[in-house]
Amino acid sequence: METRTVNAEILNDLIQINNDRVAGYEKAIEELKSEDSDLKSLFVRMIGESHKLKMALATEVQALGEEAEEGTTNSGKIYRAWMDVKAVFTGHDRKTVLNNCEFGEDAAQKAYKMALAEEDLSADLRSLITEQKAQLRVSHDEIKALRDSQA
Repeated sequence: METRTVNAEILNDLIQINNDRVAGYEKAIEELKSEDSDLKSLFVRMIGESHKLKMALATEVQALGEEAEEGTTNSGKIYRAWMDVKAVFTGHDRKTVLNNCEFGEDAAQKAYKMALAEEDLSADLRSLITEQKAQLRVSHDEIKALRDSQA
């Protein structure tokens, strides 16, 4: 498969991961209690972050002459269904929501790591993906710190 197509496929996978991230945080917002308004603000900011990352990735896909993907990944849909089922049994407490969000952040880190492992990735795209992975790592660590601070 030619490098241009491989690069577009990698970028589209990352677009879908960011779509999953948006959907996950939207679901997390629904699960929050009124006293968790600080988390709602954080999650809204992370949704915005994913939209910006997606736009940058989609711009690169189009520059390659390909079409950017819409929707979410199958694993993302499975993750959201699992989150729904888990919430039924564990309730909507703050720590559970943060645990689920950290799970999603871990998945995003893994996806970006896998993308960077691709040998056919062009240097400019490798740089973009590395920057985005680092940005998402900051968000991951913020979620993890909040989760760890819960009793």
